[in-house]
Amino acid sequence: MPGAIYAEGLVKTFGDVRALDGVDLDVPEGTVLGLLGPNGAGKTTTVRCLTTLLRPDRGKAVVAGVDVLKHPDTVRRSIGLSGQFAAVDEYLTGRENLQMVGQLYQMKAKAAKQRAADLLEQFNLADAADRPAKTYSGGMRRRLDLAAALVVSPPVMFMDEPTTGLDPRNRQQLWEVIKQLVSGGTTLLLTTQYLEEADHLAHDIAVVDHGRVIAKGTSDQLKARTGGERVEVVVHERAHIADAAEVLRGFGKGETTVEEHTRKLTVPVTGGAKLLAEVIRELDTRGIEMDDIGLRRPTLDDVFLSLTGHMAEAADQDEANGKEAVK
Repeated sequence: MPGAIYAEGLVKTFGDVRALDGVDLDVPEGTVLGLLGPNGAGKTTTVRCLTTLLRPDRGKAVVAGVDVLKHPDTVRRSIGLSGQFAAVDEYLTGRENLQMVGQLYQMKAKAAKQRAADLLEQFNLADAADRPAKTYSGGMRRRLDLAAALVVSPPVMFMDEPTTGLDPRNRQQLWEVIKQLVSGGTTLLLTTQYLEEADHLAHDIAVVDHGRVIAKGTSDQLKARTGGERVEVVVHERAHIADAAEVLRGFGKGETTVEEHTRKLTVPVTGGAKLLAEVIRELDTRGIEMDDIGLRRPTLDDVFLSLTGHMAEAADQDEANGKEAVK
């Protein structure tokens, strides 16, 4: 049985740009899927197709049990959407923005007023409730935009790069709000370029590049694909590089790489902290002085680089053109 968000073979082209090239997704109810990829990879186009803002050229999409192509109006009543840029009226107060959204959803005035008050409190905006939104900081506007998407308590939420441009403090606050939503049963599709964000929030991750899903799995499953742990050593003196390399080869499970200019050596290992202690003892026994040593586990940055050949924030010219086409 498909999940709360389901897509099969989504294709969307804009002229010569193939923004989506057969996207498949399945998000179980009450979970977070992190849709990860560079600018122009197809993340925003996927969200727009699933939220009825764009009609795919081919493929199937079901959201909250409703066929997106056959019953778009029903889908719109079951979802919330927070985009890359806060969609609030700058000249209305925070309270007025939320009440207006409630009335657009045909809520009674009293109910819309109460819902607005509850959301302002939940998103720590109560003190600024009666100020025009144009006086809000970027983080406050982002929270107000998210609150507006939740006025009707939708069972399914889409967040398209919701923390883009926020400072670390505001990003952390928004993460806490997102975790509260999901703990209450909301299903969420979250697009992001921040690998840390996907690692922190998502139950599962789908990596998108050039309009295709190129990998799926949990954060740990994807990290396992890069080859596990590595010991990294920075020796104090360049003259000790060869001796250190010999030590690491004795513990390693693969090739030892050496960066002469930084005096750093890296080798894949198994054995965790216990093995690291053994490496340190052997280096010390041989009189090899170290500036730094550590056990490094793969990150989602490593995963993305190994899968795509470039970092998540990078976009080649074709991808950039694709992004322009979907604006």
